[in-house]
Amino acid sequence: MFTLIGWLLNLASGALAGWIAGKLMGSEGDLIRNLILGLVGGVVGGIVLGIIGIHGSGLIGGMIVSVVGACILIWVSRKLS
Repeated sequence: MFTLIGWLLNLASGALAGWIAGKLMGSEGDLIRNLILGLVGGVVGGIVLGIIGIHGSGLIGGMIVSVVGACILIWVSRKLS
């Protein structure tokens, strides 16, 4: 069960992951876009990296998985548009 502090930390880490991915991919966005990219990127990164047998644990591992997933999302959105 998540607490309010847990939810806030997840939102903050999601926003940070989205911001890092945006910087790595040369894609600028506002706070909401970065937050969505980071949170959805965590799911996408978890699925994609899980398929190839890589799992992140802890804060740093989760952040890396989220950044990789957000980079994948940015790359896919560029290919589709």
